[in-house]
Amino acid sequence: MFISVPATSANLGPGFDTLGLAINLRNEIIIQPSRFFSVSTHGEGAENVHIRKNILFMNIFNKQYKKLRAKEGTKKKENFRFEFKNRIPISRGLGSSSAVITAALTSAYVVAGERYNKRKILNLALEYEPHPDNITPAIMGGFNVACVEDKKVYSKKRKVPEYLRAVLVIPNKTISTAKSRTVLPDLYRTEEVVYSLSRSSFMTSLFMTESWDLLKIASKDKIHQTRRMKQMPDLFEVQKTALGHGALMSTLSGSGSTFFTLCYADDAPKIHNALAQKFPKYRVYTKTLDNYGVTSKS
Repeated sequence: MFISVPATSANLGPGFDTLGLAINLRNEIIIQPSRFFSVSTHGEGAENVHIRKNILFMNIFNKQYKKLRAKEGTKKKENFRFEFKNRIPISRGLGSSSAVITAALTSAYVVAGERYNKRKILNLALEYEPHPDNITPAIMGGFNVACVEDKKVYSKKRKVPEYLRAVLVIPNKTISTAKSRTVLPDLYRTEEVVYSLSRSSFMTSLFMTESWDLLKIASKDKIHQTRRMKQMPDLFEVQKTALGHGALMSTLSGSGSTFFTLCYADDAPKIHNALAQKFPKYRVYTKTLDNYGVTSKS
């Protein structure tokens, strides 16, 4: 059994906890029946004991798998071998936690031999991640606008064309989402809220109509982005460099520390090289966008 889930970039500037898209940088899990339970982890986070054991994944998987098997009346103890290939950087604003949640829930259905639909997985994921901006694109793929009402995710997806690229600048320092939220104020001025709401709405319309050349305006924000970037001042120069070399938009990915740049494929090498040269201590990736979300094979 094989499960694959993409990285995500959330917020996209003004779309705080609402907008997100999927990036073709995937974690993969291979699950096989075994006489004994075992876990092996390769790639990102493999040196960390907590991540190496994939405790979050296993807790979610076991809980959901037991529910599914209980419906069938199965009591037999079963063991599996889990092999994780992690490519999504940990705690860098690329949806690593949402990828784990998504993969664990999907894996439980696949291993149990139960059919699933992505909307079901999405709403189950809310138990572990209350904000839909990362879990929605991780499951659905593409660009997504999402909201939560009565513990249910409502979302719309738009596929992202193949002629666009994501250039990711990944600093060597992590920023936790919880800590990042502490720098945000309890109260906002009305003009700040209106500013970001208008641009979030405008950005959604641009993605839905593929009007890319206005994204530079639509991606501006006054709710969270600048406040979070101050934790790592280099990010202001990352954004300036990307936009100065032809990026369509350049925003903090989630709560950071990764910076996400969207551009045309023809402009990607120029932007990638400029960022790699200016920030040699940071990783720079150029990736296609993902329109599939979580996938599985029995």
